Amino acid sequence: MTEQLPVINIKNVGYRYDRDDVLENINISIPKGSFLGIVGPNGSGKSTLLKLVLGLLKLKQGNIELFGVPVTKFKEWDRIGYVSQKANSFNTGFPATVSEVVASGLTSKIGLFRRIGVQHRQEIIKAIDSVGMGEFAKRNIGELSGGQQQRVFIARALVSKPDVLILDEPTVGVDSKNVQTFYEMLDYLNKELGITLLLVTHDIGTISNKVTHVACLNKNLHFHGNTEEFEHLKEHDMSAIYGHDVHLLSHEHEHHHH
Repeated sequence: MTEQLPVINIKNVGYRYDRDDVLENINISIPKGSFLGIVGPNGSGKSTLLKLVLGLLKLKQGNIELFGVPVTKFKEWDRIGYVSQKANSFNTGFPATVSEVVASGLTSKIGLFRRIGVQHRQEIIKAIDSVGMGEFAKRNIGELSGGQQQRVFIARALVSKPDVLILDEPTVGVDSKNVQTFYEMLDYLNKELGITLLLVTHDIGTISNKVTHVACLNKNLHFHGNTEEFEHLKEHDMSAIYGHDVHLLSHEHEHHHH
C-alpha cells in the first residue's frame, strides 16, 4: 500500500517582512484525518504560516503543497475551509440569521444571486447541526454569544464540504466554561466527519487530549510530532522555546465534581 499523500505539505518555508525573518525553514507534513495544533508565542509567525498555506501571502522561500499541488497552482479552494480570528468580532446589529450566514458559504459554488435549491438547504441544515447550532438556525447572528457565533462561522466554512478546516485562535471570545464543549465539537468534526483540522491555539493544555499532532513554532519549528511525543517534552524544553516558563498541560478541566 502506498503511503497516503499529506493533505498539506510545508517544505523549507521561510518568510520575512522587510528585513525581519518571521519564519525560518519550516517543515510540517499534515496527514489526512489528523488534528494538528500549532502553538507558539505572539509574533511567532503562526498567522503568517496560515496565510502562506491559504495563498493569501506570496510564498518566497520553500514550497507548500495542498493535496499534492503547489499552492501557487492550487485552484480547489472550496476543499479548504478557513475561519479567521476576526470572524467573531461581529457587529451585533448585523441583520442576518444563522442560516443566512451559513448559506453565504455556498456563494462560490452557486453564484451570488442564484436561487438556493433544496439540496443546498439540506447542506446548510447539516452544517448547522454538525456544530450543534440546530435550534438557533432562525436566530439573528448578532444575538448570539461569541462562542455561538464562532460555531456559525465554522458551519459557514463546512457548508462547502471541505476536506481541511483551518482555524486561527477560534476560542478568542469564547468564555472558558464553553471552551471545552467547543473543542468537543471540533473533535466530532475530526473523528466522526473525518475532516483534517489545523488549529492555531493558545489552549494547548486544554486541547491536548483532542489533537493528534502538535507543532511548536517560534520563528523556527521547535517541535513537530504526535501528541504523545509532545506530552513527553520536558517543561524546560518548552521554556526554552517560549523564552519563559510554561505550564504545559493544565488538566484542571478534568477534575470531576461528584
